[in-house]
Amino acid sequence: MSFFYSLKLYRFGSMKGEGKKMERWKEMETFPHVFEPKFKEVFETQFPHKGKWKTDILKNDNPIVLELGCGRGEYSVGLGKHFPEKNFIGFDIKGARIWKGAKQALEQNLKNVFFVRTRIDFITSFFDKNEVDEIWITFPDPQPQESRERKRLTAPMFMERYKQFLKPGGIVHLKTDNEGFFRYTLDEIKRNNYDLIEHTFDLYGERIDDLDEKTQEILSIKTYYENLFSAQGHKIHYLKFRF
Repeated sequence: MSFFYSLKLYRFGSMKGEGKKMERWKEMETFPHVFEPKFKEVFETQFPHKGKWKTDILKNDNPIVLELGCGRGEYSVGLGKHFPEKNFIGFDIKGARIWKGAKQALEQNLKNVFFVRTRIDFITSFFDKNEVDEIWITFPDPQPQESRERKRLTAPMFMERYKQFLKPGGIVHLKTDNEGFFRYTLDEIKRNNYDLIEHTFDLYGERIDDLDEKTQEILSIKTYYENLFSAQGHKIHYLKFRF
């Protein structure tokens, strides 16, 4: 096969991929449980339903749980099935990823699962004081370079943002395969005297059987990346804490 023919096939494949992505984005615009606010709506002002999620959107008084950096929304969808008495909202900037979870939630008629396509930097534009009960951070980009430390989702800047809307006693969960990022988070928890409830460097190897059946069931929900990392032999680290 010639170089130019290979290049042509590559370009054709890329065009098909872009076309499929655009189709998914357009379809997602019709999903009633997906919000895609424009940059100005969350950067220069506040999300119009901030502080009013339960009355305006959820139509119930059930707890609100966030999945930050939700990717394909495996946790939002999985937890939504396990806990119909709670509301789950997944946040991510990648629309093509969100589409998958949003489509599943729609097909499975999960009325308690929602998604927001935006940067997590703007998270405080969406929720008011004490509006959120729990946070899941599942396999975020560990931002390993020191110069990008402030972009880690457990960096001080983000922790301070979570405090603005998380209820007193609200729990933050973290699952990651990156040991450096995990240790960094443990250090942040210790440095700030947050309440570390539990942690393990090898969730499925040393700890999962010690947990109660319901917790095991929840933690057995695996994201696309978790399955990928586990297949490569990476240990999965898990912790939960409260401010």
